[in-house]
Amino acid sequence: MSEVIFSVFPSENFVDLGLYQFGWEQCDPSHSFGPAARNHYLFHLCLSGTGTLYAHNAKGETITYQIKSGQGFMLFPHQICTYIADAEIPWEYAWIEFDGLRAKESVELAGFHLDHPVYRANHKDIAEFMKEELLYIINHKDESPFHLIGHLYLFIDGLLRSSASTQLSKGNSLRDFYIKEAFSFIEQNFQNDISVEDIAASCGLNRSYFGKIFHESTGKSPQEFLISYRMTKATELLKLTGLSIGDIGNAVGYPNQLHFSRAFKNVYGISPRQWRNENGGGKRLDESKSSREPKPPLQ
Repeated sequence: MSEVIFSVFPSENFVDLGLYQFGWEQCDPSHSFGPAARNHYLFHLCLSGTGTLYAHNAKGETITYQIKSGQGFMLFPHQICTYIADAEIPWEYAWIEFDGLRAKESVELAGFHLDHPVYRANHKDIAEFMKEELLYIINHKDESPFHLIGHLYLFIDGLLRSSASTQLSKGNSLRDFYIKEAFSFIEQNFQNDISVEDIAASCGLNRSYFGKIFHESTGKSPQEFLISYRMTKATELLKLTGLSIGDIGNAVGYPNQLHFSRAFKNVYGISPRQWRNENGGGKRLDESKSSREPKPPLQ
């Protein structure tokens, strides 16, 4: 019977990169999963043995990939796939599901796309570092969310450096600079009345070109990113403070409470007040630090 370690990441808000679930499995012969599709990016690293991946490419065609020890594969949001352990030498693999505003950019910098989902390490020593970070996350599920997110960044760094070509990294350096400048501007000004034109101007770019490279790098338009960032900040304030809904809306760039509530509901499906009630918010920051019980990981 298969041996499995499986963990779900606690429900915490991390904007750039966030974890969803992770685990390890020594599969039985011919053990299969799918056909199925995920909502986020899901990376598998084959630690031993071998298996087969059947995944849709960019045209929706099912392509067959043979995966052996030391290789891996990236599954994309909403991509239909099936993977099956070998009947004679079934694989042992570790996996991690992640997403966030920097996820699409990171995956592309590593060289993955729908027509190229297979991981092959170009640098064996960095690949070993990446594997160690992946296994560390799996074996330390009870550490704090910030601790695990820190190791997620190290894992992503190892994945990029072990697989991405030098040419690819260099070719994106200027674009990365513009995106980082935009992130910095938003982080410092999200509470103000800023527009996409303001963000583009902070990078010295026209709106059209800026919007194009921003969407290609993050998978979101600048406006979508700004709204997502503001709403994430709003949930932090709803959970950790006793500020009124109006004050929270004003603090994240919505002086009109009705506009804030509508925007919040468009993102989360419920009103800010309902979200606060369902997530145990409403306490003052100093009270929440002393009285909040740590939440056990979801199993």
